[in-house]
Amino acid sequence: MSIKTHVNEVFIDEYAYRWRGYLVIGDFTLLLPGFIAQWFKPGDSVELELVSEPHRLDGVNLLTPHDFRLRRIWEDEVINVWPLHSRVYEHRGRRVLAREAYLEEDYVAIAELEQYHYASEKELVAIWKCPICGELTEANTQPKCRRCGATMKIQEIKGSIPPSRFLVLELLDAKPYEPRIIGYVRVDTPVPLMHRKVEAENGRIVVEREIREKVFPLNWIHPTFWPRAYKDFEILMKRYRELRVLYSPRLAKKLVADERAAMIANVDTAAARIARVVIHPDFRGDGIGVLAVRAAVEWIQERRIPEMKRKKHLVETIAQMARYNPFFERAGFIYLWDTAGGRPVLFYPLSEEARRKIEDFLSKDRYASKHGGRLYRSRIGRVQPLSGPIVLRQVSKTYRSILDLSALSPAMRDVLKAFGVEKRIIERAIIKDLDIEIRPGEIVAITGISGAGKTTLLRILIGACARLEEEKYKPSEGEVKVPNNVKLSCMLPGELEPIFGEETILEHIAFKTGDIQAALELLSIMGISDAVLYRAKYGELSTGQKERVKLTSLLAEMPNLLIVDEFAAHLDVETARRIARRIAKLARNIGLTMILSIHRAELLEELEPDKILHVGYGKVYVEERGSAPSIAPSS
Repeated sequence: MSIKTHVNEVFIDEYAYRWRGYLVIGDFTLLLPGFIAQWFKPGDSVELELVSEPHRLDGVNLLTPHDFRLRRIWEDEVINVWPLHSRVYEHRGRRVLAREAYLEEDYVAIAELEQYHYASEKELVAIWKCPICGELTEANTQPKCRRCGATMKIQEIKGSIPPSRFLVLELLDAKPYEPRIIGYVRVDTPVPLMHRKVEAENGRIVVEREIREKVFPLNWIHPTFWPRAYKDFEILMKRYRELRVLYSPRLAKKLVADERAAMIANVDTAAARIARVVIHPDFRGDGIGVLAVRAAVEWIQERRIPEMKRKKHLVETIAQMARYNPFFERAGFIYLWDTAGGRPVLFYPLSEEARRKIEDFLSKDRYASKHGGRLYRSRIGRVQPLSGPIVLRQVSKTYRSILDLSALSPAMRDVLKAFGVEKRIIERAIIKDLDIEIRPGEIVAITGISGAGKTTLLRILIGACARLEEEKYKPSEGEVKVPNNVKLSCMLPGELEPIFGEETILEHIAFKTGDIQAALELLSIMGISDAVLYRAKYGELSTGQKERVKLTSLLAEMPNLLIVDEFAAHLDVETARRIARRIAKLARNIGLTMILSIHRAELLEELEPDKILHVGYGKVYVEERGSAPSIAPSS
């Protein structure tokens, strides 16, 4: 059954406004979370669809969230309100559900993720309330009540505002060791005021007031939450901030409830603001941030988030991080200006009208026309490619050793003799008569069982490129020709590795690149995007983090040839796949030639190598990409 009617009454719990609320619509009372109910007022037109019979309780026809569908009718348009938005995305072989946060466990996960948002001024990011005694406390993870020992319930995410809506990203195929919620996006109403900072031709800094309203219609942005026209606005905000510090429920009820309800009911904009994007550090740099932003944009457009009224023309964001990570721009956002405080502002047009206004501004504004809507520019330039191929002709490597039992105890000699072990000279051909050519810019993967000769082959290549004179770096026979402009970075674990001191990770990488932004880019590519790790020293890292930082250190030298033995050997499968995919993409983009020995067949799919060298028993099978395997010449 579906009926078109009006809202009769709205109730929001003063002490848990985000959680508990209800709407009285006709003869029915609808239980809804407060963050939905707060956007309605008596007289609003709605369409109510019953999916199950109401529950009769004390003479009230009660509808739980599973019993109904609710749609708002606004200016003759229908907007879905309940059930909440959810959509499944396929992302690099993973299934990710983007859905609006609703459950208490969703907000607990948001609080845990919020600790990774280092721009927050809050050391403790959430407010918790005891369901037994009402005690309030601040904490980052779910605490026990200090008074009665009960498990506390999350009350609010600090820094958010009453209109805030949250979209969480949930891994539907999460492994047992992976987090279920890997990121969230917070969407708010537009900021009330926005001024632009520019540098005039005489070098003076000029602040242009209310720049946004000069580009977009006033009624796209206003009335927003905390509108400028609100009487005694600054006084109210001062009291509100004081209240949030004191956490007095009585004061909240007395001073805030009516004012907050009036301000929220007054909101009706054609724009929304992405106020937070937080992705779990283990999933950054793999496109999850871009996915989160795109999912949020679709949510805003489809459901007209946050207030669910007018059609949206714009999504805005104010994000300092956008200078160092382009995930907003990759999601389609366009940079227009810096705020008076120096933070970049980017917009996503949801309509052709908005797009035309942005393009018009970028073409006519004397400051914006210089950057053309682009904020982020990669600082990792292309390397000078190898001037020619690396050529191995009839290369062999034989190891010779003398097996002598004379120094062993009689008992040990007897045991070995029982197995037929006698004094003798042992000669073993690890590589025999290898002919191969590695062209500039190629990615070459070397595979084979342990002890097959992968490291030996890499030593020969490193020795030729670095002109090393030790015998182990030279072939026994044959010739290795390398281009005269080769710039090698290499890693043979325990033998040739980057050297770290007491400097921080970011200092180490930035010293090599000479550019802190390029250092941040490289660290992000290698999955070191948790800002807390930037100030860590090498010795403070885990084994897997150390391996990624060593790879970053090699890349920071901007070589045109990278040789790595046991690539990604100390990383879990999913992390190893991500790193392989990212480093391969980087190599293609900058013209880097890479030769990597690997132990995992699944990495071949991510690396997409031009050649695979299968090493074993003195032979090297050369598999050209897209062709049948061939055997390198061998006697």
